[in-house]
Amino acid sequence: MEIERKWLVAGWPEGAVPSHIYRMDQGYIALSPTVRIRREAEGETVRHVLCFKGKADAAGLAREEIETEIAPDLFSRLEGLIGLPLIRKEQRRYPLEGGLVLEVNQVDQGEPGSFFYAEVEFPTREAALAWEPGKWAGYLSREVTGQPGQSMAAYWLATRGHAGGVDAPSGLEK
Repeated sequence: MEIERKWLVAGWPEGAVPSHIYRMDQGYIALSPTVRIRREAEGETVRHVLCFKGKADAAGLAREEIETEIAPDLFSRLEGLIGLPLIRKEQRRYPLEGGLVLEVNQVDQGEPGSFFYAEVEFPTREAALAWEPGKWAGYLSREVTGQPGQSMAAYWLATRGHAGGVDAPSGLEK
């Protein structure tokens, strides 16, 4: 189960030092349910991940998520099946109190519509609802958890137009 809150942010947090920096490429095979591939690189370490995500709960806070590491050649074959440029992301992770982690992402740097967003994952819904950003409150002032159109799958649809080489079904926004 993935339980997270999400914010749109303006750049990297000033004065904060990340504990990890990742370069990522991700693409979507299907949007409902979400089927995604992602290549994650931290230095010389590279992981290739296939991810399935279910429908979010009414608050947009939690949903089933299944991730499994896949071989690089399978990732390449799936990327070819998608047939579209993958989303490029840089993710910087910052430790928070209580063992939580702030993940800040820059999406498609240099492209029209490039933006930053931040997420914090929680062990329970109750922890997510109770969490206060404290010293991060100014930086995390624009929460978009549960707001329609604020997912990476929605960004994919808006910028790539479809998933898995198949046009979007009628009724979905482009």
